[in-house]
Amino acid sequence: MAKKKTTLSVQGSEISLILKEKGDYISLTDMARKFEGDPRDHIRNWLRNGSTVEFLGVWEKVHNPDFNVVQFHHIKAEFTRNTFLMSVSKWIKNTGAIGITAKSGRYGGTYAHSDIAVQFATWLSPEFYVYLVKEFQRLKAIEAQERHEALEWSVRRILTKINYSVHTDAIKEELIPPRLAQDKTSGLVYAGEADILNLALFGMTAKEWRTQNPEAKGNIRDQA
Repeated sequence: MAKKKTTLSVQGSEISLILKEKGDYISLTDMARKFEGDPRDHIRNWLRNGSTVEFLGVWEKVHNPDFNVVQFHHIKAEFTRNTFLMSVSKWIKNTGAIGITAKSGRYGGTYAHSDIAVQFATWLSPEFYVYLVKEFQRLKAIEAQERHEALEWSVRRILTKINYSVHTDAIKEELIPPRLAQDKTSGLVYAGEADILNLALFGMTAKEWRTQNPEAKGNIRDQA
């Protein structure tokens, strides 16, 4: 699945969302912008919280087979100290975490898997958390509907092809006179349904009839 970028509108704030193979990643930077102060400070303060580190560790253990558990325990031993500092880059570098990413460039900032972003939202504000979850659920409902409609369209297309093939094979075997040359039926499955019937009834397609009868009015069936 290719990356796809969209936005969530939460209490008047536009929050970037990247849809990836591993899940939906929400911009923590955009979330923090809604609140007073530097977004980077909010993220750093959140990462200094003991419960945050515990949560991130559990999430990584479940979803990341390459998570460095030994380094995680070293970090846990440090966060009880008043001098403990944690940054996104340090967390990723030391533990090999995948739940949080740091992007640079036009759409840069800190992104986190939706599970983690929701936890960050609860830390920022209970009210903000409720509205974020509501908007995220609305977006996922739209995606589910689009996938359902795409699946229905694909199924209809496949069934149409199957039915068309059965239809043309039946006409070819049962209705088209044996006297017709092979070159007239070789392209049968690619012909329009009307021409299939013309071949069966008149021994030629509408185009062939028009070529042979350039002065005639109407079409092949009008002359039947």
